[in-house]
Amino acid sequence: MITKEVKLPVVNELGFYEIRMESIGGMGANLAGKILGEAGVLNMGFNGSNFSSYGSEKKGSPVKAFIRFCAPDVEVRVNSPVIKPHLLAIFHEVLAKTVPVTQGVGPDSIIVLNTSKTPDGAREFLKLHGGTLYCIDALKIAMEEKTRINTAILGAICKVSKFLDPDAIKDMIAKNLGKKYASLIEPNLRTFDRGCNEAVSKYFKPDGKYPYIPFSREGQKIGYFNQPLGGIIPAAGNSITKDLSASREGFIPVLDISKCTNCGECDITCPDYCFVWEDGIDPKKGKPARILKRIVYEHCKGCLRCVEICKFEALTSHKEFEVNKSILEKGFTEGSQD
Repeated sequence: MITKEVKLPVVNELGFYEIRMESIGGMGANLAGKILGEAGVLNMGFNGSNFSSYGSEKKGSPVKAFIRFCAPDVEVRVNSPVIKPHLLAIFHEVLAKTVPVTQGVGPDSIIVLNTSKTPDGAREFLKLHGGTLYCIDALKIAMEEKTRINTAILGAICKVSKFLDPDAIKDMIAKNLGKKYASLIEPNLRTFDRGCNEAVSKYFKPDGKYPYIPFSREGQKIGYFNQPLGGIIPAAGNSITKDLSASREGFIPVLDISKCTNCGECDITCPDYCFVWEDGIDPKKGKPARILKRIVYEHCKGCLRCVEICKFEALTSHKEFEVNKSILEKGFTEGSQD
């Protein structure tokens, strides 16, 4: 299936239109890059390439996907990361807290961001130098359609690129899902269409409020001359400084303190010791006991194991950006969220 000839709107000095995706494992960025690359090459007649970059292949770890398109007469001999993207797709906005996702993004770049924020609020959160920012609540769409967010992001990318053929991408979505997950084709196509239609945009002219961040790659910090002795921890207790919020996929546990029985099963289940306990008096038995006080969300990666094990519904799952800010700060609510 080759669609009608479509020209690239703009290319860099090497003749490429370049796309970078910033995500975490489990959100489908790797598959989204594969679908987009194959749609451009096989269905639209471009030359191009796509590949992903990630460390440990596990849910919650940072993932980058790179896609390049060029004219059929241009050879693809570049396999380096995309450092100045024409289009940047950010699958998880909290990544901006720990990963410099806007590196290389200039006033001519287009940014697609999965967020429930307005473009103005998103710009402040990202500290964006400039560019055209498209906000799409891909998580909300995915929840309603019972899919992943990646096809909603693909829909938004298709809309904002102004040269990608939606039918070509939808055909590739169907081909990639058809062999193993045929039942997911229709909901994912609906998710794609909603991603095309529900993105809200605004252009931000560089005004000096936030600086341009050039792309940089940190070298290896530890090598032959400064490697510490094996089997030791040079900075004991260092996990207390780690912020795992960027590993969440958009959901967090919310503690309803009024329903908690202080049974401790959540604490036993939590892999990251997110629960804070203090000595106190059990309000029901009137005896000294360890009392659960709050959740430290900086250490919570959103695995929701605590929600699964809680028998008393004191812990429930909620969309992170719909939870009241005061609850995130104090770590609990005194009554039901419903």
